[in-house]
Amino acid sequence: MSPLLLFCILIGYFALLLAVAWATSRGANNDSFFIGNKSSNWVLVAFGMVGTTLSGVTFVSVPGAVGADGFGYAQILIGYVIGYLVVTWLLLPLYYRLQLTSIYHYLDVRLGRRAYQSGAGFFIISRLLGATARLYLVVNILQVVILDSLGVPFWLSTLVVLGMILLYTYQGGVKTIVWTDTLQTTGMLFGLFACAWFLLGELNLSVPDSLEQMRSSGLASVFTTDLNSPNFWLKQIVAGALITITMTGMDQEMMQKTISVKTLADSQKNLLALTAVLVVVLLSFLFLGGLLYLYAPTVGVTATGDKIFPAVVMGHLPPALQIIFLIALISALFPSADGAITALTSSTCIDLLGIKRRTDLTQAQAEGLRRRVHLGYAFLFLLLVMGFKAADNPSMIGVILKLAAYTYGPLLGLFAFGMFTARVPRNRLVPLVTIGAPVLCAILEYNQAYLLGSYRLGLELLMINGMLVFAGLYAISLRHQDRHAMQSA
Repeated sequence: MSPLLLFCILIGYFALLLAVAWATSRGANNDSFFIGNKSSNWVLVAFGMVGTTLSGVTFVSVPGAVGADGFGYAQILIGYVIGYLVVTWLLLPLYYRLQLTSIYHYLDVRLGRRAYQSGAGFFIISRLLGATARLYLVVNILQVVILDSLGVPFWLSTLVVLGMILLYTYQGGVKTIVWTDTLQTTGMLFGLFACAWFLLGELNLSVPDSLEQMRSSGLASVFTTDLNSPNFWLKQIVAGALITITMTGMDQEMMQKTISVKTLADSQKNLLALTAVLVVVLLSFLFLGGLLYLYAPTVGVTATGDKIFPAVVMGHLPPALQIIFLIALISALFPSADGAITALTSSTCIDLLGIKRRTDLTQAQAEGLRRRVHLGYAFLFLLLVMGFKAADNPSMIGVILKLAAYTYGPLLGLFAFGMFTARVPRNRLVPLVTIGAPVLCAILEYNQAYLLGSYRLGLELLMINGMLVFAGLYAISLRHQDRHAMQSA
């Protein structure tokens, strides 16, 4: 299919997003941007969050990983379900009781200003790295499929995509994203099921027959029973739970949308609905991956990993499927990037710049500050995407999960310490603990062959990181009454 035609489709899709943004952002202010005026519909939030949770990495990397790991990602999926239940029944009631705009304000209330700033800081680092890694993956595919043949350099492609995201999030923020994410999730899921249906027809297989062929080809194995493997089933389930608790329940981007729902009950419905849909969708992505690896040899495709899905679709499927794939890929791109830029802007303005605490700013000045921060993050996204382009890792989902282990571990330790102890850490020492724990984890991982023998660390690094932060905070803390007595003396 002509790259020019595909490019025109890309522009048309973007025009649709701008129309939605225009319709939803009229009269928007900072409250609209940060929490959607607390009036978001829980059904729309739940459906739209599917796209944010999955992103382009899931769309490309999860099917691609089936060739190496079979259905092993289902181990992590079991953990996801456990994690979502914890967020629904433990964290959401806390956030609603405190009427939070930024969830990291809880750390200020419970542990002090340094804990608050440390939590917000690690969220910013986490989202910057994770969101730009996802953005790089999808822009890189668009580059190979369309833009290289049009002579557009990668840096310009990234700049244009970020410009598009800025245009439709600049004014409305969360109020707009709730609607655009719903549109984009629809496009992504339609692409998933359309491609799977077509491949089943090309292979002349029913769903049960295709699963049997995947099983006999070694593509459908789920559980890894080798204790020393990074993919050992218990490690993956625990890691999946902790990833969800941290990357959803302790993540401003995900919670910003969830707490924009008016009531706690509706917000909990949102997360439970999201959990049910995610299970179906992620299992469908694994099934699609199996179909891709069954189909690829029949047409001479040798690509693996992140490259197999676009190689099969763009090289061997009909033009209509190519258009559907492109729309689905773009739909997977925008929710992860637009929500990240919006949440990073919100966290920086509220948590680090204190925009809601400051009395020296008029409403117009506060909105101007928020817009400047928004633009600054777009520029940082551009720089980091170019960095991932230089690194060019073949499987970005592994990179993103590893980054999560290092950057969300301190958040896990901070929230757990606040919720499960009655102690208060010495304020000035908190940053040393939250920075020191990831450094110790890096030393442990780098020397694991010497320190751990044949055992290999996997996603349990997230848990180890959180435990180190928890232990460090305990070591530098006092009980509430002890601190009060010390301050009164």
